[in-house]
Amino acid sequence: MCHDILIPLNYVFVPFIVRTITTLQYIDHGEPMTRQNFFFVIIAFLLNPVTLFSGDRPTYQFLQNDVSARSSAMAGSFVSMTGDPAGIFYNPATIGTSAAPLAAFGYTSHLLDFKSGFAAYTQEFEEIGIVGIGVNYFSFGSFTGVNDQGIETGTFNAGDMAVSLTLARPFEENLYYGITGKFIYSSIAEANSSALAADIGLLYLIPGDDPISLGISITNIGSQLDPYINTKESLPFEIKIGGTIKPQHLPLHLNVNFHKLNEEHDSFLDTFTFFTVGGELTLSKALRFRFGYNNERRKELKIGTSAGMAGFAFGGGLALKKIRLDYSFTSLGKIGSINRITIGFDV
Repeated sequence: MCHDILIPLNYVFVPFIVRTITTLQYIDHGEPMTRQNFFFVIIAFLLNPVTLFSGDRPTYQFLQNDVSARSSAMAGSFVSMTGDPAGIFYNPATIGTSAAPLAAFGYTSHLLDFKSGFAAYTQEFEEIGIVGIGVNYFSFGSFTGVNDQGIETGTFNAGDMAVSLTLARPFEENLYYGITGKFIYSSIAEANSSALAADIGLLYLIPGDDPISLGISITNIGSQLDPYINTKESLPFEIKIGGTIKPQHLPLHLNVNFHKLNEEHDSFLDTFTFFTVGGELTLSKALRFRFGYNNERRKELKIGTSAGMAGFAFGGGLALKKIRLDYSFTSLGKIGSINRITIGFDV
């Protein structure tokens, strides 16, 4: 069974390990690995923060991925953006301003054959608040399993999924709070793991000629229920803050977010190196243009002396009467790019 090769080598990110072994086996079969295959194998490891030799790092890293096309076009600067059901994946308090029922569905095409998507729905319930339901998944595709003799044992799939339930309410005038509970499930062939986690967030609105919104989100507070192996792994706990300003005479929402504020650094200033900047420009009643920059991604994807367009993102949106269509392009520099599409509805 391919399970025999999974458990001994797995610690956190088995799909990449299995893909590497599966590719390397062709050398034994007399077919040399091409430069392109070797390149993609190495990139697969580099793209994910959890690599083979990083057992002290958290699992379920897909929880930190961008979800919707709107948010990813602004490089994930979404902690203080309102009026979007996908906000439950960034800051649960942000859906507290949405009284009308909203729904959104998204699909992402990653490198290799990796795919992901989401669905989110929010609605106000009297005496309760704004309730949101979300599903977020990541599929690593199909793999060819091999045993310890290098003999193929068939194909198997690997993927992650999280189901979320969110409640957001006003605490006082212009101040909202939100909390999300979520069940996380991951499977690799016949092996699987699960976890329970929670997100909490605050949103503060400052009205005026140049309205400002401020948000803070603490995500992935929780623990594994059933690990892949005997030792339970930590979740990708994160603290992030952000602000959005709408200048009076500009059709622009400008965002600045600081991520991973809980991580240790050599100096206090280094704490703020994981930042993103994003903007949403209203071109007309129906058209939107978005842009973003992710400082961490640009540093990580720098190859040699050049990073190309790594860290930059762009996108656009079409807002019709009750339907919204969004697209985003995220550059990974010389490695490639990620494309996302989202469709939203006023229910």
